[in-house]
Amino acid sequence: MNSNDIIAALEHRSTPCYYYDLSLLDKTLDLVNEHGTKKGYHIHFALKANHEPKILQRIQKAGLGADCVSGGEVKQAIDCQFDPKHIAFAGVGKSDAEIELGLDEGIFCFNVESLQEMIVINEIAERKNIQAPIALRLNPNVQVNTHKYITTGLHENKFGISDEELLLVLDALPSLSHIQFLGIHFHIGSQITSLEPFVELCHKANQYVEQIEDRGFTIKVLNMGGGFGVNYSDPNAEPIPDLKAFFEVFDTHLNHRKDQEVHFELGRAIIAQAGSLLTRVLYIKERSTKNFAVVDAGMTELIRPALYQATHIIDALSLSDSNAPLVNYDVVGPICESSDTFIQDYPLNKLQRGDVLAIRSAGAYGQVMKSRYNLRPDFPVIYSDELSHPPTDIR
Repeated sequence: MNSNDIIAALEHRSTPCYYYDLSLLDKTLDLVNEHGTKKGYHIHFALKANHEPKILQRIQKAGLGADCVSGGEVKQAIDCQFDPKHIAFAGVGKSDAEIELGLDEGIFCFNVESLQEMIVINEIAERKNIQAPIALRLNPNVQVNTHKYITTGLHENKFGISDEELLLVLDALPSLSHIQFLGIHFHIGSQITSLEPFVELCHKANQYVEQIEDRGFTIKVLNMGGGFGVNYSDPNAEPIPDLKAFFEVFDTHLNHRKDQEVHFELGRAIIAQAGSLLTRVLYIKERSTKNFAVVDAGMTELIRPALYQATHIIDALSLSDSNAPLVNYDVVGPICESSDTFIQDYPLNKLQRGDVLAIRSAGAYGQVMKSRYNLRPDFPVIYSDELSHPPTDIR
């Protein structure tokens, strides 16, 4: 482990701050292209995972498109040089202004989530005298083993078109003269570490294609979404998820013709392990039953532990005494909430004020979910190519 360059960089920067290992990001993108793009798959990066301009520009140069869930994300993608023809726009509640933005920019596709949304898009496109390309986001009722807040493909979730509504949508489509029907879209959840749900999704998709084409429609686009998870418990052992195995599921189980495009929307799998939240120890509170390490980062910088009960491992990058005995700490932030806790009973060499910690696997749904709660200030970002000797990781 060589963390000296990071510690040196912190001499001129305040904490908390985010650190991104661009070398690891590049290696991940190489594997995405090797196992996905080279097979003819179309890969869109999900901006909801990370929308830092420097990150997005690197991803765009690697040849990926963009998956957006708001007008702001569509604009950010375009500002970062993504071709609008490679931008997919999902989201259960697109406003009229956001729809107009997508139409004006000529994006690749709207992933439509309801009959009413499709009618609204048609009305707006008619006013502009243009065609609106759409895919139907279907809710396949596939169960995934993940946190309930990030399951999206069950009938109880707000997302997508149910089987009952699909019949109404297909009945309405021929009368909507300004809708260009491209195909179907799915997204069943996030942080899915088993491949079985994706196998089931393929089988469901095959059934939907047959059902819809039997009604006289042609499906040109199969957008299978994303959701592939990462190893939060041991990022050193698995800095890049098994993308080869992920794409092979669709090679094997998804029936698609040569005239059909297969799209994916990956976010976490690409960027999560490349980011860490760096923080300094402010105070140590020792009690008979509990030891607290109070750090200067909080749930305002990384909300996943508070919101999803997510676990991120923590590395000590600098220690006042590296030979000190192990002590179990609750690593907590300064926010005026008891939920502002990163981890409980976590063993670290005895900490002192000023020690620097890295909260790992924070590149996805970390910086993008920051808030100003408690009037917290903004924070800096460090990239590995800014260091004198960029490390490949921060172990």
